[in-house]
Amino acid sequence: QVQLAESGGGLVQAGGSLRLSCAASGRTFSTDCIGWFRQAPGTEREVVASISSLGSTYYTTSVKGRFTISRDFAKNTVYLEMNNLKPEDTAVYYCALGRSALRPLVIPGAYNYWGQGTQVTVSS
Repeated sequence: QVQLAESGGGLVQAGGSLRLSCAASGRTFSTDCIGWFRQAPGTEREVVASISSLGSTYYTTSVKGRFTISRDFAKNTVYLEMNNLKPEDTAVYYCALGRSALRPLVIPGAYNYWGQGTQVTVSS
């Protein structure tokens, strides 16, 4: 059984930083596409960042230059480093595991496994 467990969320002031972690169990993700999504109240779930099987990355425009997705195969963990956080980054953040793909997957429907989410709140 595949399980994804996010951690690292919390309350931070604008301009601050957080690092989210997503530990996978039941499956090694060495060939899978991995994504970070977020969902604020009343909005649809949107992709924040994604990394393909070959390591290509995608970032949504609003986080480019501030967020970095990375993975540690030895720990079977993916990270989302978030810097210069803004109040509009406030949301529940989810990690997701998708199929093997040469390009990053950006649609929620392309992912098969999801974590439970971690809350990120950025105060102004």
